[in-house]
Amino acid sequence: MNNLNDPPNWNIRPNSRADGGDGSRWNYALLVPMLGLAAFRWIWSRESRKEIEKEREAYRQRTAAFQRELEARYHATIAESRRAVAHLSLELEKEQNRTTSYREALISQGRKLVEEKKLLEQERAQVLQERRQPLRSAYLRCLGQEEDWQRRARLLLSEFEAALTERQSIYCSLVLPRRRRLELEKSLLVRASTDPVAADLEMAAGLTDIFKHDTHCGDVWNTNKRQNGRLMWLYLRYWELIIELKKFKQVEKAILEK
Repeated sequence: MNNLNDPPNWNIRPNSRADGGDGSRWNYALLVPMLGLAAFRWIWSRESRKEIEKEREAYRQRTAAFQRELEARYHATIAESRRAVAHLSLELEKEQNRTTSYREALISQGRKLVEEKKLLEQERAQVLQERRQPLRSAYLRCLGQEEDWQRRARLLLSEFEAALTERQSIYCSLVLPRRRRLELEKSLLVRASTDPVAADLEMAAGLTDIFKHDTHCGDVWNTNKRQNGRLMWLYLRYWELIIELKKFKQVEKAILEK
């Protein structure tokens, strides 16, 4: 029977025949390519190792150069920072010295100003002490001189108040004649123009304004004359304030002229 697992001349092995013909040729035919492949792999491995070593060396050189450059930059930065810190420290010390000098100058100037202020206050107190008695005497004398004018002005104002109240009552009356009111108004205007105190208060212009525009009256059953009129009471209060103001103005004028 044929052996299917071992057909004739399929397996290549030595000494398949007594003369060694076909088996030996196949052995040598396979050996040569295998040796060539082994030689190629050896050569390729060797060249590959050389290239790898070459690239590795180049990488090491680049890494070393980059590291040296980083170290140089680091040292340069450190040196620059130290120089900057030293410069800033020097400037800070100078500024502190200037600030100290300026503060000392301010303190000294402040002390001088305080001393000058004390001297001025002392001089002012002395001058006031010297002038106090004469000024007080002058003030009292001027005030006494103004009392006479004040008394006459208040009396005049009281008389005008009574007359204006009567005039307004006549104006608001339904039975009293108009002629009586006109005569009273004329009398008041003449006195305001001729009396020196009234002239000082400029009462004539105010009276004319009252006679033209004060038309206020109380109700029909009103019996209180002081409830009539509005503008007249404003003018009377105004003249009263003018009298008080003139007193102090005259005193001030008299003292300043001393």
